[in-house]
Amino acid sequence: MNRPANIPAWRRPIDALASSKPVARFLSVISPVIDRWLMRRTRGKFALTLGMPTLLLTTTGRKTGEPREAPLLYLDYDDQYVVIGTRFGNTSHPAWYQNLLASPQAVILLDGNRIEVTMREARDDEREILWERATRLYSGYEKYKSRVGERRIPILVLSPVDDQSIPSS
Repeated sequence: MNRPANIPAWRRPIDALASSKPVARFLSVISPVIDRWLMRRTRGKFALTLGMPTLLLTTTGRKTGEPREAPLLYLDYDDQYVVIGTRFGNTSHPAWYQNLLASPQAVILLDGNRIEVTMREARDDEREILWERATRLYSGYEKYKSRVGERRIPILVLSPVDDQSIPSS
């Protein structure tokens, strides 16, 4: 589960462009649609995120009760997965975060496996460490943070329910 944490030099200008306000706004609409399709078709093995670790999170819609999918960058953390709720720098929380607050059980699709997880918010003593690791993965998080206003960006830890992953079909 170890992934490189340092951003390669070739990706820095891409991150800067991707996190710029107009491009982030465009990507917030387009990339989830494409990534959901790609990740479903490749069983979680491919997304548009240029080699950055990406998972497909399936939550239960808090209003509809229907499955809702969100492709997200993630960090490995002690056999758990960490996701960051920046919503591309928007001032409101992402829907998937609101869904997890209502029902913390979810499923992630990753590397051909469906993994049942439960969510918890990162503890205060973890937040700084995880934020620093997240910004090493994707420097654009810092730009997003500067645009969210007073909103506290959620840092969530997804823990596998058990050690068994379910092969995706």
